[in-house]
Amino acid sequence: MRYVLTLCVLIAMGSLAHGQNSPLNESIVSKAFAGREGTLVIIDCSSEAISTFRPQVAAVRMAPCSTFKIWNTLIGLESGIISSPDQPFYQWDGEKRSISAWNRNLTLREAFQASCVPAFQNLARQIGSERMQSWLDRIDYGDRDTSAGIDVFWLPLKGRKTILISPTEQAQLVNKLVTGKLPFSKTSLAILKDLMTLKKTDKGVLFGKTGSGTDERGTYVLGWFVGYVESKRKLYVFACTAQGENIMSKDARGIVENILEKQNLL
Repeated sequence: MRYVLTLCVLIAMGSLAHGQNSPLNESIVSKAFAGREGTLVIIDCSSEAISTFRPQVAAVRMAPCSTFKIWNTLIGLESGIISSPDQPFYQWDGEKRSISAWNRNLTLREAFQASCVPAFQNLARQIGSERMQSWLDRIDYGDRDTSAGIDVFWLPLKGRKTILISPTEQAQLVNKLVTGKLPFSKTSLAILKDLMTLKKTDKGVLFGKTGSGTDERGTYVLGWFVGYVESKRKLYVFACTAQGENIMSKDARGIVENILEKQNLL
């Protein structure tokens, strides 16, 4: 009961602090979460107004999981390692993995859509530790800690300290990205936008990247969805997490899509 009461207070505080400039309806957001733990941060790119559901949760840093593929891709593009969404990107090593889409050769687009971990681990190794660290320092990505290893630092595992970033920091970083405030070329941004395109309706276009995390038992307990929506000639970036037993990225994406559709932004 104490948790429920505290949660209600946090929700109210979020509405008072951010609701005035927000396109979001607090009731719609709450219903979309349907009792699940997590948070949602949305930034209006034109006004820089930030709207946060459960602000204390949004401030907690955690492993970015596969949402880091956004930045891995950009750094790969800027480094000249990759250059086109449909170029050959991943040569399957023959090892059968639990996700069938990973068990074949993939283009960059296919690997991004399938969130193929070994493909982007290969990319990170090609980028190298020094170059990767330099880029993460330049864009101020979370705690910038890559000490776990060049091809695993964003992937949670028991006993491993990953790089950490909060939902608020994720949203703020994507806001800087789409408004041209980070040192990435227009070409790289255009390719990433193509890769991140998920859904088009007569009301808007959704761009994003999901990520899922497990606990020490291998049970999914964290879902991320990070991206932006273009709607009514406006741009809104978002970072959403959903947390709990058997929660994955599809849950976080479902929450965001539900909210955007109910708000007539998608």
